[in-house]
Amino acid sequence: MKTIDVTAPYDGARIGEVPVSTGPEVEAALRTAHALYRDRDGWIPTPRRIEILRNAAQLIRERRDELALQSAREGGKPLPDSRIELDRAVDGIEVCIEVLRTETGGVIPMNINPASAGRVAFTQYEPIGVVVAVSAFNHPFNLIVHQVAPAVAAGCPVIVKPASATPLSCFAFVDILHQAGLPKDWCRAMVPDSRDLGTTLVTDGRVAFFSFIGSAQVGWTLRSKLAPGTRCALEHGGAAPVIVAADADLDDALPRLAKGGFYHAGQVCVSVQRVFADAGIADEVAARLGVLGDAMKVGDPGEPDTEVGPLINHREVDRVHQWVSEAVDAGARLVSGGEKVSDSCYKPTVLFDPPGDALVSAREIFGPVICVYPYTDMDEAISRANALPVSFQAAVFTRNLDTALRCFRRLDGTAVMVNDHTAFRVDWMPFAGARESGHGVGGIPHTIHDMRTEKMMVLRSDEL
Repeated sequence: MKTIDVTAPYDGARIGEVPVSTGPEVEAALRTAHALYRDRDGWIPTPRRIEILRNAAQLIRERRDELALQSAREGGKPLPDSRIELDRAVDGIEVCIEVLRTETGGVIPMNINPASAGRVAFTQYEPIGVVVAVSAFNHPFNLIVHQVAPAVAAGCPVIVKPASATPLSCFAFVDILHQAGLPKDWCRAMVPDSRDLGTTLVTDGRVAFFSFIGSAQVGWTLRSKLAPGTRCALEHGGAAPVIVAADADLDDALPRLAKGGFYHAGQVCVSVQRVFADAGIADEVAARLGVLGDAMKVGDPGEPDTEVGPLINHREVDRVHQWVSEAVDAGARLVSGGEKVSDSCYKPTVLFDPPGDALVSAREIFGPVICVYPYTDMDEAISRANALPVSFQAAVFTRNLDTALRCFRRLDGTAVMVNDHTAFRVDWMPFAGARESGHGVGGIPHTIHDMRTEKMMVLRSDEL
């Protein structure tokens, strides 16, 4: 059996291995999953699915510290944040259970005109079919939960492909589901041995739903190749904008912005990246963000006091440094950071007023870099915030209700946070990118909805 080694992004240490799947193995998994879906008598009843999910949540609780350390080592997210990720995973599974217990279909009005006389109608949910999920590296455990647990809740057979850099957490969660009572054929983790084979897995005609978290280039390309009838949800990235009004409480705002921009070394799809601050306070905003970044401990994600870990690989460190250097050469003022800590880590960096066409302004940095832009007209700042082809979550810091509402109405983000950073999320809320940032709506209840079909019965009787 062929395997790949998994190495820690911080120091390159080998931390595990996972099997690599060949073409016949991928075909067997698809064939088996499709056969499970077609056998309605073999579908897992809702009470049993709830029991399996409850068992899985308890197993994660029992293994929390072990799983958090594994996630931190393979993905580079600092251990305290990885522990929070494991707690979120448990909560996400419990959200799945809540959905199963409370959302069971509805009644369609009948008997209200001659055409509907003598009839009653209702809907119930059924699994959509085989789910194939492709995931990203930056939240290696919780992203898998977001894609796989809803499929289990919906009653769908699921095949999940983790990021090749961070597969251990995925295989661990799938193994937990099996230990919790889910038959192995109902959920399989696979790392295809080539990109072409991965595309074959996704685009097979037996796939009913495709769940993707990753880069826009890959996501849109795969969507264009899906078989007719395959539904999908794509979650890409953004370059999250923040408006800081002149009346903002900076003592409250700046620690939040620093956390939202430097958390997980900026490797978050809604990480704070572009801060548009009133010209009267912009220098102070940039300077204080720089101080906060300089105070953060950068290093080994397995240490309990590390605040900023490594980027996922050395190439990403080099790319981030190149983008920062090019912005400085083009006129941006380097407030703080701007250099490598090591081959794997980059200092939290603040840039003041980089040009609009600089890569740090025009594209998602996916690194620990915050750009601060002064503005004199808020509507012009909002226009600049909306100027990119990506659109995800946005934020405004102000003490004025009208200012908050003006930004909410005019910012293009699918969610606008007031007095909080752009990376805020709880797992039951809708989470969706617009334009190039994605397709469909994430968030566990919404994902379960996508993975089910609503089937209606209309019953006619002369007794009605």
